Amino acid sequence: MMLEELILAGGTTVVGAMATDSWIAARGGVARLFRRRGEDQQAAIEAQLDNNAALVARADDAERVRQSLLPVWLLELESLLDQHPDAVDELRELISEVQKRLPETQRAWVQNNVAKDGGQLFAVQGGNVIVHQAPPGPGGGTGDAQ
Repeated sequence: MMLEELILAGGTTVVGAMATDSWIAARGGVARLFRRRGEDQQAAIEAQLDNNAALVARADDAERVRQSLLPVWLLELESLLDQHPDAVDELRELISEVQKRLPETQRAWVQNNVAKDGGQLFAVQGGNVIVHQAPPGPGGGTGDAQ
């Protein structure tokens, strides 16, 4: 798993666990990860986790709140791994542990893709996309994906 994918998986796992039965394990694991920054930073992260989980628990639309919180946790995890690359394996283990505990509804991944202004978009979850495209012009076809 590439670093960007790991960060995305970590962020979605953290926010996905908020206000679920797996939250205690997720919160404890994230706090352990951020212990590398010192006790003050760990305490700040724990407070942030508690506040975010409370927002999700109070929300009429918990998924909307989780999606709003996701960019914050992506930045937090990216910053942590930039400063402490040794945390990669521990984050992988945390993701695996928490995902096993998540309710089935929280294990689903949602992907929204938009292509506009003549753009092209090829998207997939959990697999590969292989596109064979001929260049535009004589003998090369229209350039459209086949």
